[in-house]
Amino acid sequence: MKKIFIAAVAAFAFLTADAQTLTTPQPSPTQTLKQNFGLSTIELSYSRPGIKGRKVFGDLVPYGQVWRTGANQATTLNFGEEVTIGGTKVPAGKYGLLSIPGEKEWTIIISKQTDVTSPNAYKQEQDVVRVNVVPMQLPFPIETFTISFDDMKSNSCNLSLMWDKVYLAFPITADVDSKVMKSIDNIMNKDNRPYYSAASYYFDNGKDLNQALTWVNKAVDASPNAQPWVHTLKARILAKMGKKEEAMAAAKNAIRVATETKFPEFVKQNEEIMNTLK
Repeated sequence: MKKIFIAAVAAFAFLTADAQTLTTPQPSPTQTLKQNFGLSTIELSYSRPGIKGRKVFGDLVPYGQVWRTGANQATTLNFGEEVTIGGTKVPAGKYGLLSIPGEKEWTIIISKQTDVTSPNAYKQEQDVVRVNVVPMQLPFPIETFTISFDDMKSNSCNLSLMWDKVYLAFPITADVDSKVMKSIDNIMNKDNRPYYSAASYYFDNGKDLNQALTWVNKAVDASPNAQPWVHTLKARILAKMGKKEEAMAAAKNAIRVATETKFPEFVKQNEEIMNTLK
């Protein structure tokens, strides 16, 4: 009897140990995305269910009901800085991403609730912002539910949702310009000034080109025979100002510096600038 008991205990221990070490794939894999945006980041965490032969919208995901916008745990967004969604400013922090799918229109919800996994847990008074979005029909099905950051710009991006044959997106914006301009104003009154970065920002964002030229000239003076990207920026600024002869001379100088410092990509870029000036 004692031997039988010991054998039973050993068998149970073996089965328990085997169960504890068994790892299987998630049916709806979790994905975490961290996207640089504006002057900070946006972090998204969600689970990705598959169609698996099922009818998705209007069945698996009912119309007119709050959906966690994924599977398993709640879908969340963490904004590293204040953003604007649907005309509403959303302070930095972590939020739940919920939605109410509809056949002709969806409602996207940014909520203070970060743990909603069923419609019964949802509290509308915790909404931060609601955005109505018209979905588009895709010509082919997307098997795995996908959320992505698309159309990235310095101060805006789209958060896109795709599943089955449904696609929708809504914009997120950030007040980057005022923050950068304030930072430039502050830094330019100190030593070790970032002339190249300030000139580049002015050039890229349609600011005062005369000021950009002043700064890029100071950056060139600091390293006249190095950093071909600085000389290239000077050529671009002069070309944009319509100063063709000066731009041509700057591009030729940039090619010289790029050749000496072995940066062939800047040789090509300046050759392209010169072609536009002919």
